[in-house]
Amino acid sequence: MSSDQSHVVEIALSGARGRMGRQVALLAVEESGFRLASALVRPDDPELGSDAGLALGMGYDLGVPLESRIDADCGATVLVDFSVAAAVADRLEEAAGLGLAAVICTTGLDDDSSRRIEAAATRVPVLVAANTSVGITVMRRVAADLARVLGEDFDVEVSETHHRFKKDSPSGTALALVDAVARARGVDPIRDVVHGRQGTSPRRAGEIGVHARRMGDVVGEHTVAFSALGERIELTHRAHSRETFARGALRAAQWLQGRQPGLYAMEDVMAESSI
Repeated sequence: MSSDQSHVVEIALSGARGRMGRQVALLAVEESGFRLASALVRPDDPELGSDAGLALGMGYDLGVPLESRIDADCGATVLVDFSVAAAVADRLEEAAGLGLAAVICTTGLDDDSSRRIEAAATRVPVLVAANTSVGITVMRRVAADLARVLGEDFDVEVSETHHRFKKDSPSGTALALVDAVARARGVDPIRDVVHGRQGTSPRRAGEIGVHARRMGDVVGEHTVAFSALGERIELTHRAHSRETFARGALRAAQWLQGRQPGLYAMEDVMAESSI
């Protein structure tokens, strides 16, 4: 950890009133080394202007109002975004204009948003993570290793389950796992992927299956299964609470502060720290 990272990390939180936003805000207030400098919501949010501590259910006044834009004088150094896909690129460009680093945790990004994120990363450090948990970061690496070692004799299927309110499907984490396996096997992460199964055609050799379920209040479950004739290996990650992702996001923000402009991932954070 560099000397810059030993200082308090001033967080501008986008999507502050969402499920993950509330969890990140609470941890940023409770954990030493962090300060919630700015709490950001949609311009039409009914709580706009209210104190974040009260609006987010903390029960006390933080002196940080819910705002629709980042106050240039709020002291924020890192944007943490858990908003919605359609709003990410605009918010990132706003943050980059103020010189803020950015941790993008929102999933379901389209090609245009991805291009704008890459452009912003030429100006400020940007870390993009579909999932900020340590376990998922390690799982991607292990899944890639297994894909290389087991080879084409083993079929691969990725499945995920989330709560009924999740908007994007399959999850960004499932797609990140597919990408890791596909790259390890040298196949196309789009062309060689089958989403769900329907019909009477047999499984095509080399393809990667992806399956999504939406039910109840499941925080997040992901499984990568490798199966050959006579045997199967499964890697499964279950998130017990959203705090896992919130802690990972703050850890990423702390790591990113003071970095050079560029595009980073959670693997970069893990590479320089003890898991």
